[in-house]
Amino acid sequence: MSTVLIIGASSSIGAALAKHYLQQDQTVIWLSRTTADFTDPKLLMITAPELAEPTDWTMHQSFFSSVIEVLKQQQVGLVFNCIGWLHQDGEPKLSPEKSLNQSSGALLRKTLLLNLEAPVFYLQGLWSYLTKTPGIRYLQLSAKVGSISDNQLGGWYSYRSAKAALNQWIKTASIELKRSNKTAALVTLHPGTTDSALSAPFQRNLPAGQLQSPAQTAEHLAEVAQRLQAEQSGLLLNWDGRVLSF
Repeated sequence: MSTVLIIGASSSIGAALAKHYLQQDQTVIWLSRTTADFTDPKLLMITAPELAEPTDWTMHQSFFSSVIEVLKQQQVGLVFNCIGWLHQDGEPKLSPEKSLNQSSGALLRKTLLLNLEAPVFYLQGLWSYLTKTPGIRYLQLSAKVGSISDNQLGGWYSYRSAKAALNQWIKTASIELKRSNKTAALVTLHPGTTDSALSAPFQRNLPAGQLQSPAQTAEHLAEVAQRLQAEQSGLLLNWDGRVLSF
């Protein structure tokens, strides 16, 4: 079985995915600014660079060259990008907008940086590996609230917009990727509502049974990854594998 790369592995979902695949006796590459709080002989660590704003991506070419060498050596066939951000409790306090007058430049910039720019940074950096690796599967965590056609509640302007842009970026990249690697699958994936620090302030009014543990989410996402086919490249998928509308 091939090695799994998890970008943003220190997130609740990323760490749960790492543990899931380690339990399946697969090698896992943990790519994050934060190291794992557990050890395993099949767990490899790569320290991610800081992405301060504004970011000069050309400064990180040597980083990606070294990462790609590791991917080649480990024959990585599956990539999850789990980077995402929703709120900040410190100063300044930042939270999804309930109304337009709550929007701010600080909230919009940070939301775009961590939900769009950072994922695109990794996609571009690993692009040469994706174009040349047969059967590669790349699953970018996104969110159903990024679906424009599904938006019936309003609010969350910055987060919705960032995820909609991310969905479009992955869709567009999947078309380009298909020209050089017809066996690749590049998709965005809604993980469902997971019990984590990201969702904690917004769990109060969830319907019964909607909140999943990180381990449950990881199991569902791994099932989607296992069934993923090149013909699905460019889609936005739900945690249960259903196709979601853009």
